[in-house]
Amino acid sequence: MTVRVEQRFYLMIIISVKEGENIERALKRYKRKHRNVKTIQNLRDNQQFTKKSVRRRREIQKAQYIQRLRDQQEDY
Repeated sequence: MTVRVEQRFYLMIIISVKEGENIERALKRYKRKHRNVKTIQNLRDNQQFTKKSVRRRREIQKAQYIQRLRDQQEDY
């Protein structure tokens, strides 16, 4: 009998609102920090298993796409 224990670690993003600071500006800082931590992306990626070879292939395709865009910008 095998028991699988699933561990999840959640990071708390803390934004300190300075006195006299606009709440919209603090909210913007929170959203930027949240996006940089990639919380939502990690949750979506972990919904189903992806083989390492498939993950690596996607990374290579993304790098090729970005390189093509940069090459096109250099031509102009």
